[in-house]
Amino acid sequence: MAFKTFKTRREPVKLEELGAQIARRETALGGVDVPRNPGTRRTPSKRALLKAIEDLGGKW
Repeated sequence: MAFKTFKTRREPVKLEELGAQIARRETALGGVDVPRNPGTRRTPSKRALLKAIEDLGGKW
């Protein structure tokens, strides 16, 4: 428990359940197009890292 004085009425949501909920909502909406950050303030090392991820077929 993170807070000893905080009392909640709900059970915690497991990460797997949250992922499933998000996937169901995205499917119901027909896909969600989240605007990307333009990346105008990225450092050269960050740009290189993101390019390497993209070159390997990953979607960051």
